[in-house]
Amino acid sequence: MKLQRRRESPSAGFRPRLDPSSPASLARQLYLALREAVADGRLDAGQRLPSTRLAAHEWTLSRGTIAEAYEILIAEGYAIARHGSGTYILAGSPDRIETVGEAREPATQSSSRRISGAVTTVLTSGPSLEPQRPLPFATGRIAHDERTAGLLNRIAGRHMNYAFEGYGDIQGEPDLRAAIVAHLAVSRGVRCSAEQLFITAGTQQALDLAFRVLASPGDTVIVEDPCYPPARQCLALNGAKVVGLPVDHDGITTGELAAGSVAPPALFYVTPSNQYPVGAVLSLPRRLELLAYAREHGCWIVEDDYDSEFRYDGHPIASLQGLDQASRVLYTGTFSKALLPSLRLGYLVVPTDLVPVFRAVRPALDRCPPTFQQRVVADFLNEGYFPAHLRRLRERLRTSRDLLAGLLKDRIGEHLTVVLPDQGINLTARSTGTWQSDMAVSTAALARGVVVMPLSRMNVSSSDTSRLLLGFSGLSEDEADRGTALLAETFRCGKF
Repeated sequence: MKLQRRRESPSAGFRPRLDPSSPASLARQLYLALREAVADGRLDAGQRLPSTRLAAHEWTLSRGTIAEAYEILIAEGYAIARHGSGTYILAGSPDRIETVGEAREPATQSSSRRISGAVTTVLTSGPSLEPQRPLPFATGRIAHDERTAGLLNRIAGRHMNYAFEGYGDIQGEPDLRAAIVAHLAVSRGVRCSAEQLFITAGTQQALDLAFRVLASPGDTVIVEDPCYPPARQCLALNGAKVVGLPVDHDGITTGELAAGSVAPPALFYVTPSNQYPVGAVLSLPRRLELLAYAREHGCWIVEDDYDSEFRYDGHPIASLQGLDQASRVLYTGTFSKALLPSLRLGYLVVPTDLVPVFRAVRPALDRCPPTFQQRVVADFLNEGYFPAHLRRLRERLRTSRDLLAGLLKDRIGEHLTVVLPDQGINLTARSTGTWQSDMAVSTAALARGVVVMPLSRMNVSSSDTSRLLLGFSGLSEDEADRGTALLAETFRCGKF
């Protein structure tokens, strides 16, 4: 008969702090350490304590010492012994457990605790970075594809080899880097080798790595206004001074740069292929102006190409990096929207001469990206599944986009003007003049169960409060119908 091995409790990972030079016995010290762990929640009611044999091995104590400590816990009502099963933390421990250890400050005083100024800035400005509730029009949702899910599950089974695993390459798995380079060359016109590419935990880690390397605290960084909030908050955490340039239908305005009204920054952060959140495409003349300015003044440009795979009409727009002749552009992308956010796979392409610098810094932040997910995605790309997946996903997203735009026009056209986006997974709606406060609309809509994001929360210096952002990825027909009806009701019942 095959015996089922009993699973260890989380308490097996507990490590007591004991002082051999203390006048108190080791058994007494262990008892006090266990009691304090119960008091502060590190050991929960119902958890099984390690057996005396296992604890003796893990804690380097005699079994007699451990048994004595357990007996005191049981005698004082903190634990219970179950014959043939073990010793368990007892639910409903004595009231005096609250007095164990040193007095702790009340939670209400936490606001007086010292935190960094950069963190304070993040906490008090811009929208929350907490994930949105999965309601109609929430941004960043994923359109599930059954065929792709089956392929990824099958590929994943090849690579789970616990005995083989160790630390991976600082830059990521060579097979995945080579596959991404081939994909970018064809689809985005990115010119690079696998040696220039770093695998990261999504775009956010790529941005953090780039900002740390390229800008010192106090340096000026020019961003688009409005700007992608996590990027701006990442800059704030790194101590950068953020300056916004307005965005119009041709992307970030470069006229102020030529006029000299803005001092040359350490770097630019831009989303030229699909400006987030407005959706504008940076025109070719402005691309060339930006590149020439960066070359002349020694500025870096971080190009965030976060959703380049989703182009619905016309040819894909070439990357800014592909036009760069002076190696001033660092390019970043992600698989979070094209595959799964939970894979946590993004990438950063850096100029050749900066590779040693990024290799030196990367281990201080993240020793290496996780290899398992990389191998799965590498096979998915190298075996040719990605193009077909993207075609299916684009058609589904196009359908969702057209459905949402049509319903908004039919039901809320009096209040919203919608421009159909050629790329991306979100659309922007502007006030027709019947309302002025996007924040008020967003709050009222959320109360009815609909997420519409106010663009004013993403403004750097702009005072525009007339735009809303709606996501259509992962949007079902039922959600589109219900969501637009609720949004129409929001406008009927309120003044904003």
